[in-house]
Amino acid sequence: MPPRLFIFGYGFSARALTRLLQPQGWIISGSYRTSAQPLRDDGVIPVAVGDQAALDTALAEATAVLITAPPTAEGCPALPLIVPSLRRTSSAPPWLGYLSTTGVYGDRGGGWVFEDSRLAAQSMEGTRRVAAERDWLEIGRHMDLTVTVHRLPGIYGKGRSTLDRLRAGNARRLMAPGQVFSRIHVDDLARGLMASMSRPRAWGIYNLCDDWPAPNSEVVTYAADLLGINPPPEEVLDLTALRPQARRFYGESKRVSNARAKGELGWRPVYPTYREGLTAILAAGG
Repeated sequence: MPPRLFIFGYGFSARALTRLLQPQGWIISGSYRTSAQPLRDDGVIPVAVGDQAALDTALAEATAVLITAPPTAEGCPALPLIVPSLRRTSSAPPWLGYLSTTGVYGDRGGGWVFEDSRLAAQSMEGTRRVAAERDWLEIGRHMDLTVTVHRLPGIYGKGRSTLDRLRAGNARRLMAPGQVFSRIHVDDLARGLMASMSRPRAWGIYNLCDDWPAPNSEVVTYAADLLGINPPPEEVLDLTALRPQARRFYGESKRVSNARAKGELGWRPVYPTYREGLTAILAAGG
C-alpha cells in the first residue's frame, strides 16, 4: 500500500509538502471548508470538514497526519474532529505533526531561542499556539500517538515573498536598530517535515528556520537589488502607526536556533539565508 498523508488545513505550506511527496508515491488527502477545487487541482483528495465518514476513512488509512490550521479562541479546530476519529480507528498513524509558530517565544531583544527556552508569547495568536501545542502533546501521551511540533518563523516562497511585495509597491524598509527575524523558505519547511516523518519521535519539538536571522531592511534592500530597482525609502519603525498584525510581528525580535532539527533529523536548509532563497525564487520566475 502506498503511504498516505492527511492534511487538516490545506494551504501554502501543505502545498509545498504535497509537491515533494507525490513524486515519491504518496497519496495526499486534505480537509476543506468552502471549495474542494484547489485540492483537486493539486491532485489531492478533498475531504469536507463536516463529512465525518470521509474524515474517519482518511484518518484510518493515514500513514501521517499534518495539522496546519491556526487555533481560534476555542482552541485548535482539528482537535474535536480528528481525536474522535482516531479513537474509532484500529490503528494510529505513525506520525502526527502540528505546525506552530516561533511566536510562542515572544520578544527576546534579539537573543537566541531554542526548543527548551521558556515560552513567553506576547500576542493572542502566540498564546493560542502555546495552548494548542500543549493540547496536542497531551493527546499524544494519552492516546500513545507520535505527536511532533514544528515551530515556524515567517514563511516565504514563490508567490509570497519580498519580491512580490516590491512589485506590488507595498514593501516597506523599516529601520529598527538591533531588530532581527528568522524566516524559512517554504520548500525547506517541507523538507523539514519530510525529515521528521522519516524519523518520528514522540513529543519531538523542532524549530524549522534558516541559518541567518536578519533585519527587514536588509532583506528588502537585497530583493530590490535582485529586481534592479531602488529600494523603498528608509522608515524609522513606529509600532503605533502599524496595523495590528504588523505591530505584533515588529514588536518582537529574536534569533531562532535550528540546531536540534539539524542534529536529530539530519535536515539542512537548501536556502540557508534569504539571499539563496530570493535568488532561487527569481530564477524560477517568482
